[in-house]
Amino acid sequence: MCDNPRAQCLAMVSRVGDASLDEVLAGGAGLLVLLTNVRVPGNAAMVSRGADAAGAAAVLVSDASVDVHAPKVVRSTAGSLFHLPLVTGLPVEETLARLRAAGIRALAADGVGTTMLPDVDLLPAHVWVMGNEAWGLEPEIRDLCDEVVRVPIYGKAESLNLAMAATVCL
Repeated sequence: MCDNPRAQCLAMVSRVGDASLDEVLAGGAGLLVLLTNVRVPGNAAMVSRGADAAGAAAVLVSDASVDVHAPKVVRSTAGSLFHLPLVTGLPVEETLARLRAAGIRALAADGVGTTMLPDVDLLPAHVWVMGNEAWGLEPEIRDLCDEVVRVPIYGKAESLNLAMAATVCL
């Protein structure tokens, strides 16, 4: 509620339009992002925005990640949340098994990767699996992926944050 007589007020009521994994797979997904254990709202938002800009079919969000409908996430997506399908509350292991069964390769983005990003074939359908901001992907999740990919860092920076690494990968 806006109770400042000098301010312009605007309210919006909207139905949350989350998609299902079945709907995403039926649409012929070629590029997906799976967020697992992402806890920082701004990172979830920026990854979603980057996925939208890259033409991803959807962003898949694990059951252990931030609420993508939280106000900070919604604001920071700059509208991408309203036209990019989001599938939330997903168990990671089951989701990766369903994606593999649908012919979608899983690429784990992690600093311990042995495959460098420029060497990855990005033409076949694939999902980028992105982990927690502080500790990355759990070893069990990396083991479920087809490749563990590292973004090369040529300067003196120790690492990239989640949103930056995701955008580079996408």
